[in-house]
Parts: sequence; structure tokens; C-alpha cells
Amino acid sequence: MKLTTTALLSLAVAAATASPIELEKRANPKGIDISNYQGTVNFNTAKANGISFVYIKATEGTTYIDPTFSSHYTGATNAGLIRGAYHFAHPSASSGATQAKYFLAHGGGWSKDGITLPGALDIEYNPNGAECYGLSASAMVSWIKDFSNTYHSSTGVYPVIYTTTDWWTTCTGNSAAFASTNPLWVARYASSIGALPAGWSYTTFWQYADSGPNPGDQDEFNGSLQGLKNLALG
Repeated sequence: MKLTTTALLSLAVAAATASPIELEKRANPKGIDISNYQGTVNFNTAKANGISFVYIKATEGTTYIDPTFSSHYTGATNAGLIRGAYHFAHPSASSGATQAKYFLAHGGGWSKDGITLPGALDIEYNPNGAECYGLSASAMVSWIKDFSNTYHSSTGVYPVIYTTTDWWTTCTGNSAAFASTNPLWVARYASSIGALPAGWSYTTFWQYADSGPNPGDQDEFNGSLQGLKNLALG
């Protein structure tokens, strides 16, 4: 989830202009999200530094499997961290259902074991082309529904949606269609979360920095540690 320069600029603008929204039930278990970009991660050290959870990149589109996913996932598990997988979407490459199935087949599944978070759909700025991947707002909403419903049909839970308010507003027309089903994970590098995408009254996860004392992007959960465990239980 290494945001592009355009994405970082958009987050900076949002930080300067958006109205702050307070988190509900804020106990703030800290987490990180990582990919092969971070290389080898010492998860025991991260846990000792206060990390409770980690999201790990599994797949991208239908042609890329993160080469460090298995080692990262095993390392996080062995360290006693709550962990989950995420998929970087390429909506112009194939259908939402196709990419959800690819994600599920390569580490993105979920089990009701109390340590596995629902898989996350990373839907954001296109790193290699048009911001909205050439899709209209209605087509983007349909794509996300296709992914989300396919994931839910397979696992019984809806995927977490990772995005920014800026991208969501621009590329989905600020759709409120997912607020009642999908937990939100919003990226905003600032001291407060700011305005959220339509429909969501709070965010479940907040990515508040792209670097910090622990490897990868820095995150927090909106709730208690028991609430985080409850999310892992579905």
C-alpha cells in the first residue's frame, strides 16, 4: 500500500481541508501493513513495540502473488499477532469476482479462529494510469460489489475496504452502498481522520502514516483489543 506521489499529495490536501471526525470507542490497538517492499520483518520485535495486528499483501490483480506473503504470514502467526491478507485491486484488468477468487486462492481466505482478520480490498489510486482505471463511478461500484459479494459467498464475511476519502469520492461518486456491510479502512496521514466516505459513521482501521517506529505503514484499530479479536471471529 505504498501510495503514489499523487495519492500522497491528495492526502496532504485532505489533511489541510477536511473536518476532523472523532473515533468511537477509541482504545487504539496499533498495527502495521506490509508487503515484499519491507523484506524480512521481525514480528517479535514489532509485537514488543506494541503492535497487535498486521495486514499482509497477498495478491495484486490476477497476475501477482507477493513473494514474501507466506513468510510474513507465518512469522506474524508465530509471534502471536492477529493477522490478515490484502489484495491490491486492478479494476480495469478483470472482474471483481475474478480477482476475489484469485485472492482467495492465494492466501486471502478467512477462518473463524480469532486470529484471522477478514481479507481487505485495497482499492485506491491507479499507480500506472488513469486514477479511476478508466471506469465510470457506477461501473466502479459494480466492480467493488462483485468482489465483495464473491468474497462473502466464499467466507461468510465481507472484506474490509481500504481506500482514501478523496479517491472514493472521485471514483465511486462517494457511494454509500457498502457502509452497512464492509468495515472501512481509511488512509489519511494527519493527526485526525477527517471526513469519511459516504455512509460510514466511523472507520474500523485508520492508516495514519506511511512510516514510523515499526515496519511498513502505521495503522490503528478503532476499538479495544477484544473488539479486534471479535472482528477476527466474524
